[in-house]
Order: sequence, then structure tokens, then C-alpha cells
Amino acid sequence: MADVTISPVEAGDAGEILTLQRAAYVTEAQLYGDPFLPALTQTYQELRAELAEGFALKATCDTRIIGVGRARQDGPVWHIGRLTIAPDAQGQGIGTRLLTELERSAPAGVESFALFTGHLSVANIRLYERLGYREERRETLRPGVDLVHLAKHAGR
Repeated sequence: MADVTISPVEAGDAGEILTLQRAAYVTEAQLYGDPFLPALTQTYQELRAELAEGFALKATCDTRIIGVGRARQDGPVWHIGRLTIAPDAQGQGIGTRLLTELERSAPAGVESFALFTGHLSVANIRLYERLGYREERRETLRPGVDLVHLAKHAGR
């Protein structure tokens, strides 16, 4: 893949990010047998509001957004969410780069990073564990779907 640039999300990126999010989460929906995952049902307006309230980075190749990750601070915790990579760009280290940059972007006072994924998303869990995250707990979302909560000390 050509050069990938990581930069802050801009307000005009919302439409392309929503398209990327839907494309990337189709495989998750198939994995869990649930076409109504929040990432697939989120509206354009909801996404714009979320992006305006939080912090987000995008990975671009030429002019195309191929990845995005979001974060928000809650006291000493930097919550990372919706780390999303275009299906044709997965497995090329873009998720690792985005996650690393999201961690570096955490404000002063952040003591830990936290994120979650579904229990069947073994590639995601493997990535997070490789980057130093450890499982803290599991939460049943609905029968057959558990959320795996992982955390990592910020080490500042």
C-alpha cells in the first residue's frame, strides 16, 4: 500500500467515515449474526455529533480514508473505540499505527487506556494483547455475545 498518513479527523470526513464504518463492520455483523450492531445503525447525524464531542484520528492513503479510531477521556482513563479499518486494507499494520497514535494523543493525566471488542473477534483481541492490553473482564451484551474489556497502563 502507498504511504499512509495519520491525521486528525475533520468535520467534512463524517460521510466517508460512516461509509468506511459500515463496510468494515459487515464482517462483525456476520460473525455475530447481528445486522443491527451499533456501528451499522449509527446515523450520519449521530456520527457527526460523536466526532465533534470526542477525539478521532484517520489513516489516509492518497485521498481515501482507510482507517479511523476514536477516543474520549473519562477521568484518568482514555477510552479508545471504533478502531475501524477498510476491509481491503486490513492486516497491513494500519490498526496498530492508529491505536499507537491514539495512545500518544492522550491528554496529560491519563493513567490507562481502555477498549473493548466482541469475544468472537479473535484477531482484534490478538492485536490488542500484542500491543500490551490485558483482559480485565467480560460483559454479556446479549445471549451469545460477550464484550471483552481490555486495558493497558499508560506508562507515562
